[in-house]
Amino acid sequence: MPSLILAPSVGNLEQQSNMKQFAELIPIALFFIVYQMNGSVVEFGGWSITVDGIFTATQVLIAATTVQVAITVIIAKRLEKKQIGILVAIWLFGGLTLIYRDQTFIQLKPTIFNWVLAIAFMGSQFIGDKNLMERTLGKQLKLPKNIWARINWLWITNFIVVGALNLVVAYNYSESTWVSYKLYSAIGFTLILSILTVIVLTPYLKDQDLDKTEEKK
Repeated sequence: MPSLILAPSVGNLEQQSNMKQFAELIPIALFFIVYQMNGSVVEFGGWSITVDGIFTATQVLIAATTVQVAITVIIAKRLEKKQIGILVAIWLFGGLTLIYRDQTFIQLKPTIFNWVLAIAFMGSQFIGDKNLMERTLGKQLKLPKNIWARINWLWITNFIVVGALNLVVAYNYSESTWVSYKLYSAIGFTLILSILTVIVLTPYLKDQDLDKTEEKK
């Protein structure tokens, strides 16, 4: 999320969010780069590999995501459910793509993954005392219930729209167009969602900052 002048704990939360979002984009960027090298011969250590379009790119996506998750475990000593879900989805749909030599599986992954998240976030809105957004960030932020609900629905809408647009592009445009869309949409939707979330949160974060300042006096 963009930087704000907030309490130290909130600032740390923003920095962690930025790092996580950037880390999640790295495998997608590598997927895009390798795909653009289709037909190229890459040589290293006496070995040579011919880049086979989306299939080699999928192998790189699986490997990069696995490494990213491993590094996260080493540094943070834990994994979030979303990160586990991403890894499982990449291995499942990427594996099916490579086994059956059919790019349909990897193209469907973003839609299925985002819609599963939408269902999970929507279910949490009606089950239990706290929705998923409050359970995730409730220790760092104290917000009214209606604001947690607003943010939760914002994310649900994002997951539904992202999943739907992925199908539109995958089934109506070329494979190369879809690969480019996957990269740029990941960056674009992440930025838009972050900005909208900050807009909703800002008035309440400022109040918390003032409260903490008064407590120190």
